[in-house]
Amino acid sequence: MSIEVSARNFRQAVIDASQRTPVIVDFWAPWCAPCRALAPVLERLEAEYQGRFTLAKVNSDDNPDLAAQYGVRGIPNVKAFVRGAVVDEFSGALPERAVRDFLDRVIPSPAEERAAAAEALYRESGDGVKALALLEEALGQEPGNARVLFTAARILTDLNRFDEAKALIEKLPAVAQMDDAVAALRARIGFAAAAAAAPGAAELEQRIARDPGDLEARRALANLRAAQENYPAALEELLEIVRRDRAFRDDIARKTMLQIFNVLGPQSEIVSQYRRRLASAMY
Repeated sequence: MSIEVSARNFRQAVIDASQRTPVIVDFWAPWCAPCRALAPVLERLEAEYQGRFTLAKVNSDDNPDLAAQYGVRGIPNVKAFVRGAVVDEFSGALPERAVRDFLDRVIPSPAEERAAAAEALYRESGDGVKALALLEEALGQEPGNARVLFTAARILTDLNRFDEAKALIEKLPAVAQMDDAVAALRARIGFAAAAAAAPGAAELEQRIARDPGDLEARRALANLRAAQENYPAALEELLEIVRRDRAFRDDIARKTMLQIFNVLGPQSEIVSQYRRRLASAMY
């Protein structure tokens, strides 16, 4: 059942409510024939989606300031609000298939809702086992859902279950495999696997102290530090390899630095600092 919204209750009914559930706002007017054609489509889909979104109707004739505030130039105009902001919209009386596609773009599927619950649980409690149980249920609903697969792979990586994490990453759609976040997760798994196969930090540090040119020891120590998420220490070892022998293992030190940059993200001050130092060492 749709709700009537005006300027008086818009904040509560739309902005605040969309923090919990997406709100689809239909700007309409009684005299508008396309509005009357679209209304039953929206009502029918609201019932079908069973509470996954709230349908709010705003009479633009009665609320011209509200319509102007949200840039409504023609009606019907439908806007999707998620977490207080407009995330998508359309104008005109679209056919039901197009409206359904619009809703599917902005409204989380049941599997994605479980993924969100798992993320929140893991973030708040650190209980990876319970979070993975929720994600397993979500994969039962949508086996190929990229968000669910990636979230499960990330938690498995945190739990040092690297083979399982890699298996889930391989199931991601091809487009998702190209995402920077996926590349960063692959890098984390690679660092951890390399560190597991290497000697301990104390032994590697002794080797480097005896022979500063032991680039293999420096590479192994860099992987160990990266696996521990001590990225500055890892980058220092890799930078020293670049200075000493850029061609070592087919330029592995520079390539590994780029992987760490990807893990940290472009906004990281560490990335900015070491990009400059890498450029200086190379040129």
